[in-house]
Parts: sequence; C-alpha cells; structure tokens
Amino acid sequence: MRTATIERNTGETQIKLHFTMDGEGKSDLETGVPFLTHMLDLFTKHGHFNLAVTANGDTEVDDHHTTEDIGICLGLALKQALGDKKGIKRYGSAFVPMDEALAQVVVDLSNRPHLEFRATLPSQKVGTFDTELVHEFLWKLALEARMNLHVIVHYGSNTHHIIEAIFKAMARALDEATSIDERVKGIPSTKGLL
Repeated sequence: MRTATIERNTGETQIKLHFTMDGEGKSDLETGVPFLTHMLDLFTKHGHFNLAVTANGDTEVDDHHTTEDIGICLGLALKQALGDKKGIKRYGSAFVPMDEALAQVVVDLSNRPHLEFRATLPSQKVGTFDTELVHEFLWKLALEARMNLHVIVHYGSNTHHIIEAIFKAMARALDEATSIDERVKGIPSTKGLL
C-alpha cells in the first residue's frame, strides 16, 4: 500500500493527515475550513484516493494558515506515498468541465517543484473562503510534492465552479500520473532518478 501519515504542529496550526494513494475515494475531513473540506472531499473521490485530515488552526484570524499547512501536509504525503516512483506513469493530464467552467491540469512528478497557475477567479470570496488561497494551497502542494503542476482555466464565470473544476482535474491528473504502468521498468526518466 502506498500510504503516508504526516503530522505538522506549529503555533498556528495542528494537522494530522493520512493519505492512501491506491484508495477507494473515501474521505474523513475535519479541516475547520468548510470550502476547503468540500474541495478535498471531491479531490479524494475523483482521484480514487483515501484521505483523512484533522486540522485545528487559527481560523478566527482567517483561513490562510490552515489552508496553506494542509497543502504542505498533502504534498509531503504524496511524495512519501510515491516512494521511489518505480513503475509510475509520471505524467498526467485532465480536462474537467463544471457547468460553464472548463479547467485543465497537467502534472509531472519530476522532483522539480513548479506551479503554473493560469486562472482568473472572478470573486474574491466563495462563502467565507478567500479565493486567493487556492493559489497558496496549490503552490505549497506542488512545492512539497516536488512536482510540476500546471493549472489552466480555459473559461468560466462562476468562481465556485472554476475552483471545483480545478480540484477535480488535479485529482484525475494525479491519479493518472501515480498509476503503475507495467511497461515502465524502474524509474521513468533517462536520468535514472526522479
């Protein structure tokens, strides 16, 4: 089983996260940030992962630290669960529509962290959630997972739909990239290392 458990305790947040790469789409989430909980739930479902998160953060200030630190923990868990990366497809891509919105996500589990975020979010908030935190979450996820993460929103007018399409597309792209391909012998790189 490709799994990882990450604990992160700071003066701002206390997080415990358990991730199973080859899961059943099951989630058990207590993030303290309702919109992020919703996004992680559908990420888990559409990526066929299992994800449990218990987070206590300074949400009385805002959702920034909790969202950022969950991104850090999920990235660390993804990297740890991948292990030596032998036999994985390495690359993944997905287009996902959500009503009027269309998002594309492309990933490379390259051990070279980079986020390319080409999305315009029309609203600054969805409910109480600051939409600028989507970029923050994705950047920390890409950084700690040490992956290339390219997010392109082709169009959309409803901010909730756009963000939901991004998380679903990321789930499907990561599911593809982390999948084992029997044709791949060893590490999928001419360098022999990822």
